[in-house]
Amino acid sequence: MKVLILGSGVIGVTSAYYLARAGHEVTVVDRQPEPALETSFANAGEVSPGYSSPWAGPGVPVKAIKWLLMKHGPLVIRPKLDPVMWVWLSKMLRNCTSARYAVNKSRMIPIAEYSRDCLRDLRRDIGIQYDERSQGTLQLFRYQAQLDGTGEDVAVLKQYGVPYETLSREGCIAVEPALAGVKEKFVGGLRLPQDETGDCHMFTQALAKHAEALGVRFMFNTGIGHIVTDGARVSGVATSAGMLQADAYVLALGSWSSRLVAPLGISLPVYPVKGYSITVPITDATGAPESTVMDESYKVAITRLGNRIRVGGTAEISGFSTKLYDARRATLDHSLTDLFPRGGDLSKATFWSGLRPMTPDGPPVIGPTRYGNLHLNTGHGTLGWTMSCGSGRVLADMLSGKKPDVDVSALTVDRYAHRFG
Repeated sequence: MKVLILGSGVIGVTSAYYLARAGHEVTVVDRQPEPALETSFANAGEVSPGYSSPWAGPGVPVKAIKWLLMKHGPLVIRPKLDPVMWVWLSKMLRNCTSARYAVNKSRMIPIAEYSRDCLRDLRRDIGIQYDERSQGTLQLFRYQAQLDGTGEDVAVLKQYGVPYETLSREGCIAVEPALAGVKEKFVGGLRLPQDETGDCHMFTQALAKHAEALGVRFMFNTGIGHIVTDGARVSGVATSAGMLQADAYVLALGSWSSRLVAPLGISLPVYPVKGYSITVPITDATGAPESTVMDESYKVAITRLGNRIRVGGTAEISGFSTKLYDARRATLDHSLTDLFPRGGDLSKATFWSGLRPMTPDGPPVIGPTRYGNLHLNTGHGTLGWTMSCGSGRVLADMLSGKKPDVDVSALTVDRYAHRFG
């Protein structure tokens, strides 16, 4: 088939690669001049299926109040006269129960685990490089109460056979030696040894070149206007380059996906939640992290990417604004300098923000819509990098008439009315 993909972030490019590998004629359209220049550009760098958890969980409403009052809190809400924002928040609150958290996490871990395996296959098959490391991730607890409260997460990890290690202070230092100098600032950690790290932007740009070698055509600097339908099918997409037509269409526009399908009568509950990052050159390799350290108190991930440290965090609900706020950078600076004071040169750091496409319950939306030839691959939230290869592979299998290797029936569009109803 001829397939038109809207969006060249990591989700769009992995979808393009796997569709082309399956023999389809693929075109990718994006308003940017290159792949992965928006949300995929400078994320935290984690490929963490073990940490694939919904943000909506038991106790989160109470925690949110505390986070909003913290100087370096992980949550920011900038209220707007936007009914979509408040409806999305209300749906998220409805998912903050133990029962829904368990169901939602059970829907996220399989696609995340499968995606990491697909990523490993790509490294083996095409030798793709992206400052990757396979040294696990460490969730670092500053307080004993945090360490004592991991029971529910550990139970789900056991349920799905995800290897984990509960570490003492000395155990954390054994896997992250640079923490030895600040050992009084934490009590222990939870380590997932099969998680990985890597530069999502570097990966996406490299995979786009492999996709081009398979015949994928990229149309950059092309604005996307609206989707045109004819009865129960999509007949084209209006763009700044004219009307584009194909046999099948894939929407991978992240947070903007919901706006594009709303005129078609599709209520897609994907809303932007802004995240921030700084990228810091390493000045002392012995003082830098070996892999990813998640500072649980501030919900900040500190990741080593080659000769750089990527520090990412904050959940800011403020609509589609990408404005950079100094207070948000201060949180990232604090977490890095508090745990890895010798690691990098903050004076040379770059500051960035991106809009995570979040669903209120956590799992992404992957699969067909009421229009027979329109498919969605969006709503991955903070886990777009983690779930990208698996999501692209699953979508390619669906469009090729093959049964996917992992069950995503709970993620498809015909099920999301039940999920968010």
